[in-house]
Amino acid sequence: MIAKAHSATLSGIDALPIVIEIDLQPWRDVSIILVGLADQAVAESKERVRAAINNSGFSMPKKTVMCNLAPGDIRKQGPWLDLPIACTILASDGVLPISELEQTVILGELGLDGKLRPIDGAVSVALMALEKGFKRLILPKQNAPEAAVALGLSVYGVTSLLEAVELLNGSPLIFPETFDDSPEARMPEYMVDFSDVKGQKHAVRALEIAAAGGHNVLMVGPPGSGKTMLARRLPTILPPLSLEESVAVTRIHSSSGQKQKDGLIWERPFRAPHHSASHAAIVGGGKNPKPGEISMAHFGCLFMDEMPEFDRTVLEALRQPLEDGIVTVARVQNTVTFPAECILVGAMNPCPCGFRGLPEQKCISTPSSCIKYAGKISGPLLDRIDIHIEVPRLKPDELMDKSGGEESALIRERVLRARALQGKRLGGSRVNAKMSPRETREMVALDAECDQFMRQVSARMNISARVFDRILRVGRTIADLDGSDVVKKSHLAEAVQYRERVVV
Repeated sequence: MIAKAHSATLSGIDALPIVIEIDLQPWRDVSIILVGLADQAVAESKERVRAAINNSGFSMPKKTVMCNLAPGDIRKQGPWLDLPIACTILASDGVLPISELEQTVILGELGLDGKLRPIDGAVSVALMALEKGFKRLILPKQNAPEAAVALGLSVYGVTSLLEAVELLNGSPLIFPETFDDSPEARMPEYMVDFSDVKGQKHAVRALEIAAAGGHNVLMVGPPGSGKTMLARRLPTILPPLSLEESVAVTRIHSSSGQKQKDGLIWERPFRAPHHSASHAAIVGGGKNPKPGEISMAHFGCLFMDEMPEFDRTVLEALRQPLEDGIVTVARVQNTVTFPAECILVGAMNPCPCGFRGLPEQKCISTPSSCIKYAGKISGPLLDRIDIHIEVPRLKPDELMDKSGGEESALIRERVLRARALQGKRLGGSRVNAKMSPRETREMVALDAECDQFMRQVSARMNISARVFDRILRVGRTIADLDGSDVVKKSHLAEAVQYRERVVV
């Protein structure tokens, strides 16, 4: 009799259903024959499964084991098919009932001793199983807390092949995982706060606007002016993640191999890749495409320190994700799409040596080298960055000030009020930075005074249509922070000052 079990494989961050079929054939030698477009990690599961079954107190059937992984046109990746293959072999040999495998999805990597190791993409697998109508999910115990978010699906975490067999045989001692949705579980703990920041009120105000409207930021200033310190505190003033956002963030991190011990991720991501990072590391890719840093920063912040030092192709690849909020990685075999809706925070020096404009230190950069340095960030990419600010070094009085800055909690309250207004206006969790050109015209109605002001700005600054719309969106965010239903000239004037070119 052919035994069947259900499992899954990952394609990007999405889980695809896999059916494992086992047929015991007595007319060949004792071996495992594996077919179904398996990669090297799956092909090596034959030896792990054999050792795990023998070391768990069972015996491999004295027959040829024909194992088919269906559908045959999907490449199966990763070692997490070990457990379902082992369970299907034991079911075909009568150790456990075949009927118990019908409505169950099983995943897990086996050690030679039969113990289970955690897998990637547990959240994606759980959501797929729930969508396909399965009733039960069996996977390693370390992955059970994050998979339990699929309410309506019984999620069982097991530690070994033996425990999985006991569960499938009806053991009453193994209980399903429960999802912890308490407010305490959702409350992230940040180790940094804006109260640590001295001075830089202009920069803090700009980051507050960025957090309220989801706007990208570029900070320009000499070394030691606090650009990195400011950027690392931006997540502390962003609104808490909703359940849907937390699931989306956890799916990305889990599928990339970053297992979660305590369930879902509730803290806004902050990613700060080194400027030597490759194109695939930032955008995503590889032979089996994995999320890049811009996707790992989904619903959080991507901080690119020393931005001009990144490879030009890497910077140009950011243009489409910043505009659309997704990354599309095309390969010959398939095309994978990763979410990438984050706030980009760039930081750079005013010149190659970093000391231009400082009276106490001499700048050794030539004018031509300054132009070349600033030109590493192209105009189209700069157009997609809404807020440009200069971060100067602190004055002695500011350095000696012991009062500190405003606490993140107080700034976050204003951000939450502004986002609430945007939610009523745009629906859901959309922010002003993601408004379409048509929505921008509708949501930012200019009176005669504002219309004349923007005409003067357009003529003086010679801005593009994209920059014009982005000024209006930043102005709309400033009005939301001010609690105003109407965008006034003062709001637009503040938005314009964030578009003044602060680099050569």
